[in-house]
Amino acid sequence: MSTSLTIARPDDWHLHLRDGAMLSAVLPETARHFARAIIMPNLVPPVVTGAQAAAYRERILAAMPDGSSFEPLMTCYLTEDTDAADIAAAHASGLIKAVKLYPAGATTNSASGVANFDNVRDVLEKMAEIGLPLCVHGEVTDAEIDIFDREAVFIDRVLDPIRRATPGLRVVMEHITTKDGADYVLANDHDLGATITVQHLILDRNDMLVGGMRPHYYCLPILKRGHHREALLAAATSGDTRFFLGTDSAPHPTHAKESECCSAGCFTAPNALAILAQTFEKAGALDKLEGFISRHGPAFYGLPVNADTITLTKSDTATIFPAKIDAGEHTVTVFDPGFPVYWDVT
Repeated sequence: MSTSLTIARPDDWHLHLRDGAMLSAVLPETARHFARAIIMPNLVPPVVTGAQAAAYRERILAAMPDGSSFEPLMTCYLTEDTDAADIAAAHASGLIKAVKLYPAGATTNSASGVANFDNVRDVLEKMAEIGLPLCVHGEVTDAEIDIFDREAVFIDRVLDPIRRATPGLRVVMEHITTKDGADYVLANDHDLGATITVQHLILDRNDMLVGGMRPHYYCLPILKRGHHREALLAAATSGDTRFFLGTDSAPHPTHAKESECCSAGCFTAPNALAILAQTFEKAGALDKLEGFISRHGPAFYGLPVNADTITLTKSDTATIFPAKIDAGEHTVTVFDPGFPVYWDVT
């Protein structure tokens, strides 16, 4: 017995592809299922100019599997030295679709991020003028702020003041992890959207910590309490167009995840859609899945919905996903949701 669901091909509105051997290894996992993805610019060194974004795009295209039509949607990394004219020209040419804000030190490869937001005021004003979205890693980095509270504090201290000071700025709150984040989106207009990851819809901090630390569940922003996960699931399955999928699939070599001080990130590209189908079905919201993964993101970014389709199929036997994939001299461990998954892309 099987159940099938055919929907418009989805997009991933928050994706890490890295570079070099890692890029070549992980790109096919996304290109197999997704038509487009917003590509994160936090390489070392970061992608901060239009020229660097164009060069990175060429490296991605060179690593594409044969016959793939996947389209990388490029971004630039916002620094306190970002040139507003350069960003505007890159957007006008069609090269970049967003600019990424990392508070300095917030997550992997974020050392070049913004510490003094007054120093990027001209860039934000130019972005509001031309309709270029700002993608935000929404956490403060103050040492005295508990890691589980950093998203809520960021909304109050940083995000809300930025939006009030820059009318018309389109903002994506990436990988929201709290009820505070979901509520803030719901309380505001459609110039504000939010992406939600697979892991934050299905896991809370107990899954990561009880019975032993599970490093492959460690990501930033970190998993929160159960009631926050429930709020995110309610938002994702609501049909509200301000919420859409951004997997934040973030590959690291297995040895870097399974180390004394492990890297932050979950590599969900191979099984994200299967897990989401099962999650939405369990929530009684399978009819809302296409909106969340295929329609709401294009609407926010002003892009057409993909014309081609994918089919998700549920079977009576659990789907077997690879435990690891090879990446040059290393491996990358594939995210394990901790329960059997009976859906797959067919």
